[in-house]
Amino acid sequence: MKRDLISILDMEDDIEDVIALALRVKRDRYSKRSELNGRTIGLIFEKPSTRTRISLETAITQLGGHGIYLNPNDMQMGRGETVEDTAKVLSGFLDAITYRAFSHENVLKLARHSSVPVINALDDVEHPLQVLADFMTIAEKKGRTSNLKFSYVGDGNNMVNSLVLGCSLLGMDISIGTPKEYRPNEKFIEKAKEISRKTGSKIVTTVDPKEAVMDADIIYTDVWISMGEEKQRETKEKAFKPFQVNGDLVSGAKKDYIFMHCLPAHRGLEVTDEVADSINSVIFQEAENRLHSAKAAFLTLMS
Repeated sequence: MKRDLISILDMEDDIEDVIALALRVKRDRYSKRSELNGRTIGLIFEKPSTRTRISLETAITQLGGHGIYLNPNDMQMGRGETVEDTAKVLSGFLDAITYRAFSHENVLKLARHSSVPVINALDDVEHPLQVLADFMTIAEKKGRTSNLKFSYVGDGNNMVNSLVLGCSLLGMDISIGTPKEYRPNEKFIEKAKEISRKTGSKIVTTVDPKEAVMDADIIYTDVWISMGEEKQRETKEKAFKPFQVNGDLVSGAKKDYIFMHCLPAHRGLEVTDEVADSINSVIFQEAENRLHSAKAAFLTLMS
């Protein structure tokens, strides 16, 4: 039976194993691997990308497989062919499909109608591949993924949805600080609280950024203006100004906190150079780990 990765919840039973596998893969990065030998994976990208596309293509190549970049504008999918028909056609050619989409519903449709594994490479609801790399980085830097305080400051967006679910699965406390108008999706908060009753994770939402980061082990932020939101720039920048991750804000965290950002960063907006380039920052290690966690995802889904 095929297995998809649409939400981080699709790894509810083995997320710790996948993180451990990613760390082993990184340690053995120079070993020649062939687990995907003879396999071809399609990469459908509706949005431009640096880290996601390059990490996925490199991961496939280093595992011995072949990746095909698919721009919807070059496919019949961009000329009106349905997602359902596209899924059935591609399933006859490919061994797996990754899909970076504008619409979560389209990712679900592709997965439902595909007979090969489908991986969500980002949509408007979740970004499971990114949070796998994030938790791998935390495990690498802190030596564990539980009994930590994870603080997110900024927009209650798709990253928050995946992060709060991931923290609840791992038993990691999470404090989310956002402006009142940009609170995270309550459905994801409630689901995370349901999971946390089993794992012991503590989930807090607040409109006070200093409260969010107090005694934090990890501080995480994301861009304030996502792709497609350019018309909201002035409004959002005004609302988020108190939530900038700067020297004053991080002074409330633990001294050995780590700063994380899924990148690209808009320096001078959501984060200052002082923090992004500090000894506490692990943003480039986090970015590199997109490669190793992607390998672990492929190995897990296509074993």
